[in-house]
Amino acid sequence: MTHPLPASIDTPLTAMLGIRYPIIMAPMFLVSDANMVIAALKAGITGAIPALNWRSDEAMRQDLERIRKEAPGPIGINLIVNKSNFRLAQQLQTCVDLRVEYIITSLGSPAAVIEACAPKGIKVFCDVVDEQYAQKVEALGADALIGVNREAGGHAGPRSASVLIPALTRASRLPVISAGGVGRGDQLAGMLDLGACGVSMGSPFIATVEAPVSEEYKQACVDYGAADIVMTTRLSGTPCTIINTPYVEKIGTQQNKLEAFLNKNRQFKKIAKALTFYKGMKALEKAAFSATYKTLWCAGPSIEYVDAVRPIEAVVHRLVSEYAQARTGVVASQ
Repeated sequence: MTHPLPASIDTPLTAMLGIRYPIIMAPMFLVSDANMVIAALKAGITGAIPALNWRSDEAMRQDLERIRKEAPGPIGINLIVNKSNFRLAQQLQTCVDLRVEYIITSLGSPAAVIEACAPKGIKVFCDVVDEQYAQKVEALGADALIGVNREAGGHAGPRSASVLIPALTRASRLPVISAGGVGRGDQLAGMLDLGACGVSMGSPFIATVEAPVSEEYKQACVDYGAADIVMTTRLSGTPCTIINTPYVEKIGTQQNKLEAFLNKNRQFKKIAKALTFYKGMKALEKAAFSATYKTLWCAGPSIEYVDAVRPIEAVVHRLVSEYAQARTGVVASQ
């Protein structure tokens, strides 16, 4: 027996952003772009793009204006808010000028972002991994928390969603969006049951028709699974999840002795980290957009549930259908 997909899954996140389903297509470095966000909005969810994915402010403004014209709905931008992002002031100004609906802050204090966005009605969601930081950003005026758990792709948190979400809901009055580990609709239902108001998911959207990355990267997300995800410090100096390809097995996941020494040395630490980050990001960029044996592909354990390259709309429909089945025991028709 089948029934139509639910018209909506109502939560505080869908009410806040005016979307049908409580899903944020997570901002993914090098991967997320305007075409993906347009497809996400048309499918009834929202999507965010890292501001660092644009090479220039002009390109950022052009893409945001194009999204506005082609698909109504909330646009999100991810801002790195620590001192390493020397373009932060301009990126934030562009977000304010073009009135994006929400900003996701990472790796630093969101104080300046909240101060600039609150008067304009722009929501600010903050990445957090513990209760202490959640309380700090709540005091600053954040609108929601993104609880980054240990199954997140990229820079994961230390705790499981089953521990982190209840802890954050107890520690803060802000809505909690769970980030990490969701690749099926029943898992979306599970996160909502834990107290989350929605999920931020990225890795399952890498293997989509609209993603601008290479076909090899997409196929890797189909062929590999959760057991193939490893942590490496070679890309940014801090643990980051990647697919354990033969090339990764060859070079290892830990920094060499010189890199490790420089990162611990007070005199050279900042320079070493900057060089590690630059070299790592260039390696990721090369692998993401071209066929190369030096395959450094960033992804999270949720690629376990990717079995084909599909349009974003099909990924969303599948998630919602599985969610409906988990709630009712009846398969939703599309």
